[in-house]
Amino acid sequence: MSEPLIALSGVGRRFGEPEAQVQVLQDVDLTIAQGEMVAIMGASGSGKSTLMNLLGCLDRPSEGQYRIAGVATGSLAPDQLAALRRDHFGFIFQRYHLLPHLSALENVAIPAVYAGKPKAVREARAAELLSRLGLADRTGHKPSQLSGGQQQRVSIARALMNGGNVILADEPTGALDSRSGQEVMAILQELNVQGHTIILVTHDAAVAAYARRIIEISDGRITADRVNEHLRQDLALTRDQTTSLDTTGAREGWRSGWGRFVEAAKMAGIAMATHRLRTLLTMLGIIIGIMAVVSVVALGRGASQSVIDNISRMGTNTIGIYPGKDWGDTRAARVETLSPGDLRALQGQIYVDSATPSISSTQVLRYGNLTANASVSGVGEQFFRVKGYDFALGRSFDQEHIQHLSQVVVIDDNTRQRLFANDNPMGKVLLLGSLPCRIIGVLAAQDSGFGNTDSLNVWLPYTASMARLEGQRFFSSILIRVKDGMSNAVANQQIVQLLTLRHGTKDVFTNSSDSIMKTVQKTTGTLALLISAIAVISLIVGGIGVMNIMLVSVTERTREIGIRMAVGARQSDILQQFLIEAVLVCLLGGTIGILCSFGVGLLFSLFVSAISMLFSVGSILMAVTCSTLIGVLFGFLPARNAARLDPIEALARE
Repeated sequence: MSEPLIALSGVGRRFGEPEAQVQVLQDVDLTIAQGEMVAIMGASGSGKSTLMNLLGCLDRPSEGQYRIAGVATGSLAPDQLAALRRDHFGFIFQRYHLLPHLSALENVAIPAVYAGKPKAVREARAAELLSRLGLADRTGHKPSQLSGGQQQRVSIARALMNGGNVILADEPTGALDSRSGQEVMAILQELNVQGHTIILVTHDAAVAAYARRIIEISDGRITADRVNEHLRQDLALTRDQTTSLDTTGAREGWRSGWGRFVEAAKMAGIAMATHRLRTLLTMLGIIIGIMAVVSVVALGRGASQSVIDNISRMGTNTIGIYPGKDWGDTRAARVETLSPGDLRALQGQIYVDSATPSISSTQVLRYGNLTANASVSGVGEQFFRVKGYDFALGRSFDQEHIQHLSQVVVIDDNTRQRLFANDNPMGKVLLLGSLPCRIIGVLAAQDSGFGNTDSLNVWLPYTASMARLEGQRFFSSILIRVKDGMSNAVANQQIVQLLTLRHGTKDVFTNSSDSIMKTVQKTTGTLALLISAIAVISLIVGGIGVMNIMLVSVTERTREIGIRMAVGARQSDILQQFLIEAVLVCLLGGTIGILCSFGVGLLFSLFVSAISMLFSVGSILMAVTCSTLIGVLFGFLPARNAARLDPIEALARE
């Protein structure tokens, strides 16, 4: 004798804690052959719905054995049970259990989504089924736009989507009027004639009369199993039919997996759109966190760049050359080897942008009846480029002034304010000690946190300083500006080698001012890191908000999860859908946060001119990465909880 399609042996089902369990089913022995139409009758609380849940692999027996086509279901994993529900069973529920935010066509196609069928194939199949059931003109309607009978027909079409070898109908006419109920039963009879096994669960004798076999259950036990005398002649036609069962599931290709992913993303998007306010509140913490991180990084980069630019104008990419072996060398004053020849040799090096000598002294300045002490330096025509100084008036002296020992000077803004407060200094004669010099340029005010900004400074050609003021033939120092992109360390090494070769001994030392730049960069980087860490805290808080809202979402949508599991969704499908939703929420929030940070940058530029916010691709990529990670990390727990829900408990939630 062939193996029956469904066989239950000594099956029982208990609920509750071990110390207070309730026995709902006990010692149930039942066989159902392929092609039968069976009615399970009983009063409310008799255990008929629990029995149906066991038959449909929505639940597991507490004891006994349940076999489908000879395969014991007790040893099957959750995903194998999902494959059975997806590929062999079709459920018709009393309350229809349609997803309210999907159209009739989309509701019918759900089982095929989880079966991995291409979109075109499943939509064509769904449209065909709806057309056969008289709903060709209702495919785009939402459940709320359909009557009860139409919704039940959609439910029947969904049950048939993947074949529906066994159709389990729980009170299929319970929520319908008599006419719609008769239409639904006629459809089920027609399906039975086509070879589908129909199992009806009902308390209505009129519905049970459509079945060829009636099983009565009371207090969890089968009390009667009889043949409907009116349909006895048809029963013999189906007893010998057999079926085979594949519990391994078809091997899934990448296209199928990608299709499920796309559909999961679509479902997540629909869920987000359906609950827009909740989605917005969920994103709020992410928006603020991402905006804070991107804005702080941009502000930190802008502040750092502003400081670096200011220091660069002071000559931070410069190298100073001084006589002696190091600072504090007592013999340095007797070293007189830095010469104009050294200057010309250095100016010809590839790494040198500009170079200037320096001969400094303190002199008394006189203009009219005003006097002041000032630092007077003899420098070359490239001095102001080396130092990055800007002119407010006039210009620098040139090579012709150097060659002719011209008595011309450039003064700083402090000297102008001290001696020429109410007068234009250009062309005026200024006495440096007893040396009269004509003013040809005035520097712009220097905003600097380094050195004494109140000091008075005057510069004249080094040739004039050496011959007319100091009476010496050597330089006190030489200052070099290194070309952009050249290494200060390499330039420093080359300078020492060149001068050692020229002097025959190492009698000079160098000091590279890029150490100031490195200190500033390190300090601003540390501050930016500190502020970013504070901003990251807001991201974590936002992530916790995402997790909490997603947990609430899982609770609110438990019934939806149960419906999806009933039609064959794997645990991985549920996990994927909720995880995608969490990631989408965070990515969307991150995108809005990035856009808001650009808005902050625009407002900042309108009110603050000293510093500009510098946005970088790196910070934006970091923000996107943070958004994704937050979605994955904080969305995983709610998604896992959703995937682990028991189908029966989920369907029972309202």
